[in-house]
Amino acid sequence: MLIGGEIIRTMGPEADVRDRKKLDRLLLSIADGNREALGELYGCARGAVYGLALSILKNSQDAQDITQDTFVKIWESAGYYRSMGSPMAWILTIARNLSRMRLRVYSHMAEFAQEQWDAIPAGSSAVTVEDRVVLQTVLAALEDQERQVVLLHAASGLKFREIAALMEQPVNTILSRYHRAIKKMSAQLKGDVPL
Repeated sequence: MLIGGEIIRTMGPEADVRDRKKLDRLLLSIADGNREALGELYGCARGAVYGLALSILKNSQDAQDITQDTFVKIWESAGYYRSMGSPMAWILTIARNLSRMRLRVYSHMAEFAQEQWDAIPAGSSAVTVEDRVVLQTVLAALEDQERQVVLLHAASGLKFREIAALMEQPVNTILSRYHRAIKKMSAQLKGDVPL
């Protein structure tokens, strides 16, 4: 949620730990062959996976394909998952790798269309349609890597060190991109920059 130019997480540390434990439990259950756990994991993580894939591929159809492929890969690879770090980082690493492979195969970067943002699954009922339109507009104005950092932090709930590991960049670079993105978004919301 955007408040005063800052993205405020609506969940506290307890919810963050609870979510990590839930994802961890689901991944371990998937490793045991539980298809219902895969469906539940899909419901929990599809928005973050789609957002990451879309920010890399800039193509709605490709991002939807990668989202599906990610969960197929999770089903196939859940036995290799080790409950040590962030389960969401493990999931998003699969999505990132599949997205990068897609880019290598197709070697194309389509222009980012507004209607592609509309395909992003709504992650929370607390977000109104108006909030979503404003957020999509200001996110679309960010540079690719700034958008990725904001989506991974705000939508997926990853910590900056987890984003740094996922994007294979120093934490200071990630923090700098995040703060620059927040300033840009704040300026747009205040009307300093045309939307």
